[in-house]
Amino acid sequence: MEHRLSTTTLSTLSTLTSITFFNCHIPIIHFPSSLTTNLHSFTSINSLQRLTGVFLSHFHNLNHLYISGDPIKASGIHIITSNMKSLKTITLYNTHLTGYLPKDWNPKLIHIDFSKNKLKGSIPTSLTLLKNLNVLNFSSNNLIGVLPNSLGALTSLKILSLSSNSLSGPIPGSISSISGLVHLDLGSNQFNGVIPEFISEMKELKYLNLENNKFHGVLPFNASFIKKLDVFKINGNFDLCYKHSISLEELHLGIARCDKHGMPILPPPAMNTPSSSWVDVGGGGDENGGDDDVVEKNNQVHVNRGPNKVVLGVAIALSAMVFIIIFLVLLFIC
Repeated sequence: MEHRLSTTTLSTLSTLTSITFFNCHIPIIHFPSSLTTNLHSFTSINSLQRLTGVFLSHFHNLNHLYISGDPIKASGIHIITSNMKSLKTITLYNTHLTGYLPKDWNPKLIHIDFSKNKLKGSIPTSLTLLKNLNVLNFSSNNLIGVLPNSLGALTSLKILSLSSNSLSGPIPGSISSISGLVHLDLGSNQFNGVIPEFISEMKELKYLNLENNKFHGVLPFNASFIKKLDVFKINGNFDLCYKHSISLEELHLGIARCDKHGMPILPPPAMNTPSSSWVDVGGGGDENGGDDDVVEKNNQVHVNRGPNKVVLGVAIALSAMVFIIIFLVLLFIC
Protein backbone atom coordinates (compact mmCIF):
# COMPACT_ATOMS: atom_id res chain seq x y z
CA MET A 1 0.00 0.00 0.00
CA GLU A 2 1.27 3.49 -0.79
CA HIS A 3 2.50 5.86 1.90
CA ARG A 4 -0.17 8.41 0.95
CA LEU A 5 -3.81 7.74 1.67
CA SER A 6 -6.86 9.89 1.13
CA THR A 7 -10.47 9.67 2.15
CA THR A 8 -11.36 9.34 -1.52
CA THR A 9 -9.14 6.31 -1.89
CA LEU A 10 -10.60 4.69 1.21
CA SER A 11 -14.12 5.33 -0.08
CA THR A 12 -13.43 2.97 -2.96
CA LEU A 13 -12.62 0.26 -0.41
CA SER A 14 -15.86 0.50 1.49
CA THR A 15 -16.66 -3.18 1.01
CA LEU A 16 -13.47 -4.34 2.73
CA THR A 17 -13.88 -6.42 5.86
CA SER A 18 -10.18 -6.54 6.79
CA ILE A 19 -7.39 -3.96 6.51
CA THR A 20 -3.71 -4.13 7.48
CA PHE A 21 -1.05 -1.40 7.63
CA PHE A 22 2.49 -2.72 7.87
CA ASN A 23 5.49 -0.37 8.17
CA CYS A 24 3.64 2.38 6.29
CA HIS A 25 4.46 5.33 8.60
CA ILE A 26 1.49 7.46 7.62
CA PRO A 27 -0.73 9.80 9.68
CA ILE A 28 -4.28 8.68 10.35
CA ILE A 29 -7.00 10.12 8.16
CA HIS A 30 -10.78 10.11 8.24
CA PHE A 31 -12.27 6.71 7.42
CA PRO A 32 -15.60 6.75 5.57
CA SER A 33 -18.47 5.52 7.76
CA SER A 34 -19.23 2.73 5.27
CA LEU A 35 -15.70 1.35 5.76
CA THR A 36 -15.69 1.66 9.56
CA THR A 37 -18.99 -0.21 9.62
CA ASN A 38 -17.91 -3.08 7.36
CA LEU A 39 -14.47 -3.70 8.85
CA HIS A 40 -14.18 -6.80 11.01
CA SER A 41 -10.40 -6.82 11.32
CA PHE A 42 -8.05 -3.85 11.79
CA THR A 43 -4.25 -4.21 12.00
CA SER A 44 -1.51 -1.59 12.21
CA ILE A 45 2.12 -2.56 12.78
CA ASN A 46 4.65 0.29 13.02
CA SER A 47 2.47 2.31 10.69
CA LEU A 48 -0.26 4.74 11.72
CA GLN A 49 0.90 7.92 13.43
CA ARG A 50 -1.05 9.98 15.98
CA LEU A 51 -3.51 7.21 16.73
CA THR A 52 -6.18 8.05 19.30
CA GLY A 53 -8.63 6.02 21.30
CA VAL A 54 -11.51 8.01 19.84
CA PHE A 55 -10.41 7.16 16.29
CA LEU A 56 -10.26 3.43 17.05
CA SER A 57 -13.61 3.49 18.86
CA HIS A 58 -15.38 4.24 15.57
CA PHE A 59 -14.80 0.66 14.39
CA HIS A 60 -17.87 -0.74 16.17
CA ASN A 61 -18.05 -4.08 14.37
CA LEU A 62 -14.49 -5.31 14.78
CA ASN A 63 -13.84 -8.91 15.70
CA HIS A 64 -10.06 -8.46 15.71
CA LEU A 65 -7.98 -5.42 16.67
CA TYR A 66 -4.18 -5.58 16.45
CA ILE A 67 -1.95 -2.54 17.08
CA SER A 68 1.80 -2.97 17.56
CA GLY A 69 4.43 -0.26 17.88
CA ASP A 70 2.04 2.62 17.18
CA PRO A 71 1.53 5.02 20.14
CA ILE A 72 -2.13 5.48 21.08
CA LYS A 73 -3.30 8.61 22.86
CA ALA A 74 -6.16 7.57 25.12
CA SER A 75 -7.20 8.08 28.74
CA GLY A 76 -7.84 4.36 29.06
CA ILE A 77 -8.52 1.16 27.17
CA HIS A 78 -12.27 1.46 27.79
CA ILE A 79 -12.34 4.47 25.43
CA ILE A 80 -11.25 2.14 22.63
CA THR A 81 -13.28 -0.98 23.34
CA SER A 82 -16.51 0.15 25.01
CA ASN A 83 -18.50 0.14 21.72
CA MET A 84 -16.90 -2.97 20.18
CA LYS A 85 -19.61 -5.48 21.04
CA SER A 86 -18.30 -8.21 18.70
CA LEU A 87 -14.61 -8.04 19.66
CA LYS A 88 -12.94 -11.44 20.09
CA THR A 89 -9.21 -10.68 19.99
CA ILE A 90 -7.38 -7.51 20.97
CA THR A 91 -3.64 -6.83 20.91
CA LEU A 92 -2.34 -3.41 21.93
CA TYR A 93 1.40 -4.07 22.15
CA ASN A 94 3.95 -1.34 22.85
CA THR A 95 1.45 1.46 22.27
CA HIS A 96 2.37 3.68 25.28
CA LEU A 97 -1.06 3.14 26.81
CA THR A 98 -1.57 4.54 30.32
CA GLY A 99 -4.36 4.31 32.86
CA TYR A 100 -6.08 1.33 34.43
CA LEU A 101 -7.39 -1.96 33.12
CA PRO A 102 -11.12 -1.91 32.23
CA LYS A 103 -13.67 -3.23 34.70
CA ASP A 104 -16.12 -4.18 31.96
CA TRP A 105 -15.11 -6.77 29.36
CA ASN A 106 -16.73 -8.14 26.25
CA PRO A 107 -17.69 -11.73 27.13
CA LYS A 108 -16.78 -12.86 23.61
CA LEU A 109 -13.07 -12.12 24.11
CA ILE A 110 -10.73 -15.07 23.62
CA HIS A 111 -7.40 -13.19 23.29
CA ILE A 112 -6.15 -10.17 25.28
CA ASP A 113 -2.60 -8.80 24.90
CA PHE A 114 -1.80 -5.42 26.49
CA SER A 115 1.92 -6.12 26.96
CA LYS A 116 4.71 -3.53 27.05
CA ASN A 117 2.63 -0.50 27.99
CA LYS A 118 2.34 1.74 31.05
CA LEU A 119 -0.86 0.38 32.57
CA LYS A 120 -1.19 0.65 36.34
CA GLY A 121 -3.42 -0.55 39.14
CA SER A 122 -4.51 -4.09 39.93
CA ILE A 123 -6.06 -6.89 37.88
CA PRO A 124 -9.87 -6.61 38.22
CA THR A 125 -11.83 -9.65 39.32
CA SER A 126 -14.35 -8.96 36.53
CA LEU A 127 -11.73 -10.30 34.11
CA THR A 128 -12.33 -13.80 35.43
CA LEU A 129 -15.82 -13.80 33.89
CA LEU A 130 -14.30 -14.37 30.43
CA LYS A 131 -14.93 -18.11 30.31
CA ASN A 132 -13.66 -18.48 26.71
CA LEU A 133 -10.38 -16.59 27.16
CA ASN A 134 -7.37 -18.47 25.71
CA VAL A 135 -4.61 -15.84 25.97
CA LEU A 136 -4.03 -13.24 28.70
CA ASN A 137 -0.85 -11.16 28.44
CA PHE A 138 -0.29 -8.14 30.70
CA SER A 139 3.51 -8.43 30.83
CA SER A 140 5.81 -5.38 31.05
CA ASN A 141 3.43 -2.90 32.64
CA ASN A 142 3.18 -1.24 36.06
CA LEU A 143 0.51 -3.47 37.60
CA ILE A 144 0.42 -3.98 41.37
CA GLY A 145 -1.56 -5.96 43.93
CA VAL A 146 -2.37 -9.64 44.28
CA LEU A 147 -3.87 -11.98 41.70
CA PRO A 148 -7.64 -12.50 42.04
CA ASN A 149 -8.51 -15.74 43.84
CA SER A 150 -11.06 -16.35 41.11
CA LEU A 151 -8.39 -16.48 38.40
CA GLY A 152 -8.95 -20.22 38.17
CA ALA A 153 -12.36 -19.53 36.64
CA LEU A 154 -10.53 -18.89 33.34
CA THR A 155 -10.62 -22.60 32.57
CA SER A 156 -10.05 -22.14 28.82
CA LEU A 157 -6.75 -20.30 29.35
CA LYS A 158 -3.70 -21.61 27.47
CA ILE A 159 -1.29 -18.67 27.97
CA LEU A 160 -0.99 -16.55 31.12
CA SER A 161 1.83 -13.99 31.00
CA LEU A 162 2.13 -11.39 33.77
CA SER A 163 5.92 -10.93 33.88
CA SER A 164 7.76 -7.67 34.58
CA ASN A 165 5.19 -5.96 36.77
CA SER A 166 5.04 -5.35 40.54
CA LEU A 167 2.46 -8.00 41.38
CA SER A 168 2.72 -9.59 44.82
CA GLY A 169 1.22 -12.20 47.11
CA PRO A 170 1.05 -15.98 46.64
CA ILE A 171 0.10 -17.91 43.53
CA PRO A 172 -3.66 -18.53 43.88
CA GLY A 173 -4.58 -22.16 44.42
CA SER A 174 -7.46 -21.77 41.99
CA ILE A 175 -4.99 -21.82 39.08
CA SER A 176 -4.92 -25.59 39.54
CA SER A 177 -8.33 -25.59 37.82
CA ILE A 178 -6.76 -24.37 34.56
CA SER A 179 -5.81 -27.86 33.46
CA GLY A 180 -4.97 -26.91 29.87
CA LEU A 181 -2.46 -24.18 30.73
CA VAL A 182 0.58 -24.39 28.42
CA HIS A 183 2.44 -21.15 29.19
CA LEU A 184 2.75 -19.64 32.70
CA ASP A 185 5.00 -16.59 33.06
CA LEU A 186 5.07 -14.83 36.44
CA GLY A 187 8.74 -13.78 36.28
CA SER A 188 10.18 -10.49 37.56
CA ASN A 189 7.46 -9.56 40.03
CA GLN A 190 7.23 -9.64 43.84
CA PHE A 191 5.29 -12.88 44.27
CA ASN A 192 6.01 -14.60 47.58
CA GLY A 193 5.10 -17.63 49.64
CA VAL A 194 5.83 -21.22 48.73
CA ILE A 195 5.51 -22.50 45.17
CA PRO A 196 2.39 -24.69 45.04
CA GLU A 197 2.85 -28.38 44.27
CA PHE A 198 -0.13 -28.48 41.91
CA ILE A 199 1.97 -26.82 39.18
CA SER A 200 3.86 -30.10 38.74
CA GLU A 201 0.52 -31.81 38.01
CA MET A 202 -0.30 -29.57 35.03
CA LYS A 203 0.05 -32.05 32.20
CA GLU A 204 0.01 -29.53 29.33
CA LEU A 205 2.51 -27.06 30.81
CA LYS A 206 5.57 -26.42 28.59
CA TYR A 207 6.74 -22.95 29.66
CA LEU A 208 7.21 -22.00 33.32
CA ASN A 209 8.92 -18.78 34.43
CA LEU A 210 9.00 -17.95 38.16
CA GLU A 211 12.37 -16.19 38.24
CA ASN A 212 13.20 -12.97 40.11
CA ASN A 213 10.47 -13.13 42.74
CA LYS A 214 10.41 -13.66 46.51
CA PHE A 215 9.39 -17.30 46.75
CA HIS A 216 10.76 -19.27 49.70
CA GLY A 217 10.87 -22.82 50.96
CA VAL A 218 11.66 -26.01 49.08
CA LEU A 219 11.18 -26.26 45.31
CA PRO A 220 8.36 -28.82 44.90
CA PHE A 221 9.43 -30.07 41.47
CA ASN A 222 11.44 -33.18 40.62
CA ALA A 223 13.82 -33.55 37.71
CA SER A 224 11.39 -35.47 35.52
CA PHE A 225 8.84 -32.63 35.65
CA ILE A 226 11.45 -29.97 34.87
CA LYS A 227 12.89 -31.95 31.97
CA LYS A 228 9.51 -32.24 30.25
CA LEU A 229 9.27 -28.44 30.09
CA ASP A 230 10.60 -26.56 27.09
CA VAL A 231 11.50 -23.54 29.27
CA PHE A 232 11.98 -23.41 33.06
CA LYS A 233 13.26 -20.32 34.92
CA ILE A 234 13.56 -20.19 38.72
CA ASN A 235 16.73 -18.19 39.51
CA GLY A 236 16.60 -14.94 41.47
CA ASN A 237 14.54 -16.40 44.36
CA PHE A 238 17.14 -16.14 47.11
CA ASP A 239 15.11 -17.80 49.87
CA LEU A 240 14.21 -20.78 47.68
CA CYS A 241 16.17 -24.03 47.62
CA TYR A 242 15.99 -27.56 46.22
CA LYS A 243 16.45 -30.94 47.85
CA HIS A 244 19.78 -32.45 46.90
CA SER A 245 19.72 -35.04 44.14
CA ILE A 246 22.16 -35.80 41.36
CA SER A 247 19.51 -35.28 38.69
CA LEU A 248 18.61 -31.80 40.00
CA GLU A 249 22.28 -30.88 40.39
CA GLU A 250 22.79 -31.54 36.69
CA LEU A 251 20.07 -29.02 35.74
CA HIS A 252 21.96 -26.00 37.17
CA LEU A 253 18.77 -24.39 38.45
CA GLY A 254 20.35 -21.18 39.71
CA ILE A 255 19.09 -21.53 43.30
CA ALA A 256 20.76 -22.88 46.44
CA ARG A 257 20.61 -26.42 47.74
CA CYS A 258 18.57 -27.05 50.92
CA ASP A 259 20.04 -28.05 54.25
CA LYS A 260 18.37 -30.64 56.49
CA HIS A 261 15.99 -27.96 57.79
CA GLY A 262 14.81 -26.96 54.32
CA MET A 263 16.78 -23.72 54.31
CA PRO A 264 19.14 -22.53 51.53
CA ILE A 265 22.79 -23.42 52.04
CA LEU A 266 24.55 -20.10 51.62
CA PRO A 267 28.07 -19.80 50.20
CA PRO A 268 30.81 -19.10 52.84
CA PRO A 269 31.39 -15.38 53.51
CA ALA A 270 34.47 -13.72 52.08
CA MET A 271 37.46 -13.45 54.49
CA ASN A 272 39.30 -10.11 54.45
CA THR A 273 42.48 -9.24 56.40
CA PRO A 274 44.96 -6.34 55.94
CA SER A 275 47.54 -8.59 54.32
CA SER A 276 45.43 -11.03 52.31
CA SER A 277 42.06 -11.58 50.57
CA TRP A 278 40.05 -14.65 49.56
CA VAL A 279 38.02 -14.94 46.34
CA ASP A 280 36.22 -17.85 44.70
CA VAL A 281 37.99 -19.56 41.84
CA GLY A 282 36.26 -18.22 38.71
CA GLY A 283 38.53 -19.27 35.87
CA GLY A 284 39.12 -15.67 34.80
CA GLY A 285 42.30 -13.86 33.85
CA ASP A 286 45.11 -12.77 36.20
CA GLU A 287 43.90 -9.72 38.12
CA ASN A 288 46.46 -9.89 40.92
CA GLY A 289 49.45 -8.27 39.25
CA GLY A 290 52.93 -9.63 38.65
CA ASP A 291 54.28 -9.09 42.18
CA ASP A 292 51.71 -11.20 44.09
CA ASP A 293 52.07 -14.88 44.98
CA VAL A 294 48.86 -16.86 44.33
CA VAL A 295 48.21 -20.07 46.27
CA GLU A 296 45.19 -22.31 45.48
CA LYS A 297 43.59 -24.07 48.42
CA ASN A 298 40.17 -25.73 48.84
CA ASN A 299 38.77 -24.19 45.63
CA GLN A 300 39.79 -20.72 46.76
CA VAL A 301 42.59 -18.37 45.93
CA HIS A 302 44.83 -16.90 48.62
CA VAL A 303 46.77 -13.84 47.48
CA ASN A 304 49.97 -13.05 49.39
CA ARG A 305 50.46 -9.33 48.98
CA GLY A 306 53.98 -9.08 50.54
CA PRO A 307 55.50 -5.93 52.16
CA ASN A 308 54.46 -2.46 51.04
CA LYS A 309 56.79 -1.15 48.30
CA VAL A 310 56.90 2.42 49.68
CA VAL A 311 57.90 1.24 53.16
CA LEU A 312 60.53 -1.03 51.67
CA GLY A 313 62.02 1.86 49.66
CA VAL A 314 62.22 4.15 52.70
CA ALA A 315 63.92 1.41 54.74
CA ILE A 316 66.57 0.89 52.06
CA ALA A 317 67.27 4.64 51.85
CA LEU A 318 67.65 4.98 55.63
CA SER A 319 69.98 1.98 55.73
CA ALA A 320 72.15 3.56 53.03
CA MET A 321 72.36 6.86 54.92
CA VAL A 322 73.40 5.10 58.18
CA PHE A 323 76.04 3.15 56.27
CA ILE A 324 77.50 6.35 54.76
CA ILE A 325 77.60 8.11 58.18
CA ILE A 326 79.41 5.16 59.81
CA PHE A 327 81.83 5.05 56.87
CA LEU A 328 82.65 8.79 57.20
CA VAL A 329 83.17 8.49 60.98
CA LEU A 330 85.58 5.59 60.56
CA LEU A 331 87.42 7.45 57.79
CA PHE A 332 87.81 10.55 60.05
CA ILE A 333 89.19 8.42 62.92
CA CYS A 334 91.73 6.81 60.63
